[in-house]
Amino acid sequence: MTDLPARSGSYRITRKLGEGGMGVVYAAVDEKLNRPVAVKTIRAAGSDPATRERFWREARAAASVNHPNVCQLYEIAEDAGELFLVMELLDGRPLSEQLQAGPLTPHDALSTLLPVLAALEALHGRGVVHRDLKPSNVFVTGHGIKLLDFGLARSVADDMAATTADLTVAGQVVGTPAYMAPEQLDESRVDARADLFAAGVLLFEMVAGRSPFAAASMMASMHAVLYERPPVLTGSASVEAVDRVVRRALEKKPADRYQSAAQMAAAVRAADGPDDSGEMARAVAVTRLVVLPFRVVPPDPDTDFLAVGLADALTASLSGLDSMVVRSPLAAGSFAGPAPDLKAIATTLDVDAVLTATLMRAGDQLRVSAQLVEAPAGTVQWSHRSQTGLGDLFALQDELTRQIVESLSVPLSRSEEQALKRDVPGSALAYEFYLRATQYGQTSETQELARDLYLQCLDEDPGYAPAWARLGRIYRRIGGWGDEAQSADYFEKAEAAFSRALELSPDLSLAHHLYAYLELDLGRAEEAMLRLLERAKRHRADPELLAGLVHALRYCGLLDASVAAFEKAKRLDPNVVTSVCQTFWMLGDIRRAVETERQEDRMMGLLAALRENRTAPVIEEMTRRTAKAHGAELDMARAFLAMLEGDREALTAPFDRTTANTRDPENLYYMSLMAAHVGDDERTLAMLERAVAGGWFCHATIARETWLEAVRDTPRFVAALAQAEAGHRHAAAAFLEAGGDRFLGLS
Repeated sequence: MTDLPARSGSYRITRKLGEGGMGVVYAAVDEKLNRPVAVKTIRAAGSDPATRERFWREARAAASVNHPNVCQLYEIAEDAGELFLVMELLDGRPLSEQLQAGPLTPHDALSTLLPVLAALEALHGRGVVHRDLKPSNVFVTGHGIKLLDFGLARSVADDMAATTADLTVAGQVVGTPAYMAPEQLDESRVDARADLFAAGVLLFEMVAGRSPFAAASMMASMHAVLYERPPVLTGSASVEAVDRVVRRALEKKPADRYQSAAQMAAAVRAADGPDDSGEMARAVAVTRLVVLPFRVVPPDPDTDFLAVGLADALTASLSGLDSMVVRSPLAAGSFAGPAPDLKAIATTLDVDAVLTATLMRAGDQLRVSAQLVEAPAGTVQWSHRSQTGLGDLFALQDELTRQIVESLSVPLSRSEEQALKRDVPGSALAYEFYLRATQYGQTSETQELARDLYLQCLDEDPGYAPAWARLGRIYRRIGGWGDEAQSADYFEKAEAAFSRALELSPDLSLAHHLYAYLELDLGRAEEAMLRLLERAKRHRADPELLAGLVHALRYCGLLDASVAAFEKAKRLDPNVVTSVCQTFWMLGDIRRAVETERQEDRMMGLLAALRENRTAPVIEEMTRRTAKAHGAELDMARAFLAMLEGDREALTAPFDRTTANTRDPENLYYMSLMAAHVGDDERTLAMLERAVAGGWFCHATIARETWLEAVRDTPRFVAALAQAEAGHRHAAAAFLEAGGDRFLGLS
């Protein structure tokens, strides 16, 4: 309609309010009651049966609900064969218009969403799914929020509370793809949880200024809704709280979302804390990447080290960027091969892009062919071919890093740009030593060779921070299982190496993460926890920092916080490797301890079997491990086997060697349980005392551990428990003062 009609039935039209793809809305006057109203017509409602049915559906849906946050329907009428709705005339503006001025603060966004959820709760209570929630359908008035436009609303058909998706009318997509739930797009059954998905999109847009699934085309938006993870919202603690609500609401599977509007409203109220700083959110589109081990063809002993070394170096370089989550080389290793299965990689590693590369040596030159491929579609986003001298390997890494960042349109902060330029080796030979050392540092059998190569690298270039960080890791690993004198020497060297790495490159995430494990061994759990917490606040898209925080928080006895750090890390990287299985064990949640343990470890599973007095399968497994172990690992396996068999005499020698050489206080706690199992009270108490003195403060775990029952009433046990509780209280106070509870969503 281009001309303004004079009347619609008994309603006098005064002005046009708006027009959409299906209908026109006018302001009018009800001359019978002398009140302002809104009149909505739908094009071709009289002639097209499907459109007419949609119009009646909207009327019935709106009429069935009486709620202060739902636009009130007065009448449905007909004029000259054209149906129209008469509704209350709202004084205000749509939320879409308000957002044109900029995003809202977290508090304002959450306050706006609550009445929307109240309206949805009323709709869903009447068996109605709105199915088209978006900013233009949320009206902001001086008296509150009103939800309107029920053109897509459907009644719930059966007791499964589900309707079949109805995507098209006359060949057009019905609804707005950027706000539609995945089940609305793939013709699955749709229920009220689709509206909660849209509510999550709405909340994201209010704080970020754009839809998480906005794209250049309708098809691109649909693809994003179906397959892509929304960007991460970073900023203040309030922003992080909003992000947690958004994450849950935007889960692809309805079963993983909030299950009702009331449940989501409770989460919204909990997220709207009193400490809202008014800080605006920052939407960071996090790209998830995996760098597969490079293929060296044909195999060449002089360049084989590049397969792991270059991939690992690239991963470390990109991991420091806030807008990227890069899967670990350990996770990537199982997918190496000439024809990687992109669908399996995308599903298993949960990534958006895969870097593959082939290296071929020609004399002193290296021919490089690399591709950045979208997963799981297989679309090549970028291809690189070059020839590089073997003496210029860092230039190759630098070029690959630069092109990956550019092709993925990764935004770099000034500090990130400086970090990429700063951590550059001083010579080609130094970098070759570094890459070779990285290859050998993968296993304990060759870690001493890795140490020597890192030292050669640093002889060539004493200012290369990544080499100092990795040398510190090697020193710690060697010292962790040496005799007492060797352990002290190597731990001192490890501390010096990490300190030097951070002196050269204060923002080197690799160094911060690895250093934390040394601090825990040295009894500085609180210090490690606070440093990792500060780093994680500044680099919120780094799951490895959060993985370290899982470990440090547990040592401080902050078990719920440790689980929260794990959940936060897992949102960034579902395959992140953490020690959370031990946190669950300390909490007494045996089921989750076993579920979250890496399959190759299986120690939690063995301990769980012992809890149930099923010793036979555990003895069988430890016998197998004893046959394959050597050195300190052999002593640990023998001690465990002796414990299982109740052989106190056989336990003594390997137990004493192991406990004399280990510095990890958590290992000492497990050793105390081992001694308790064979009734050796003296060793039980000695190991428990060393564990607590070494900075392991899980006092609640110690207090309820049934395996320690025999020593519970001894003065030494009581003193150790009191010391653990005091250490926990001090760490807990420091954690709260540093804002850890807000950062992890515990308050």
